[in-house]
Amino acid sequence: MDGKMLARLGAVVFVAIAITATAIELTRKEAVPATAAVLVLRPEADALHERQRRCQRLGLKAAEDAECLRVWAEIRDRFLGRRPVPAAPHIQEMR
Repeated sequence: MDGKMLARLGAVVFVAIAITATAIELTRKEAVPATAAVLVLRPEADALHERQRRCQRLGLKAAEDAECLRVWAEIRDRFLGRRPVPAAPHIQEMR
C-alpha cells in the first residue's frame, strides 16, 4: 500500500468517525435534572424594578426627577459591584 492510498484511507476513516459522533450527539436526549431551578426574587430588587419602571414611564422628565436619579445611581452601583455609600451626617451650621 503506497502513501497516497494510506492517506485517503485515513481521511475516510476520520470522516466516518466524525459523522458517527455527530449523529450520536444529535440523537442523544438531555437528562432532565431531578430538581428544577427555582428563581428567587429579592423583595428589594422587585421594588427597585418598579421604581425603575416608573422612571421609564416619565420619559424625559425623569432626568429632572430626584427619585429617578437615586434609582439610576443605585442600579449603576449594583452593576459595577459597588457597595452603597452611607449618607453623610447632616451638619447644621451654627450662626
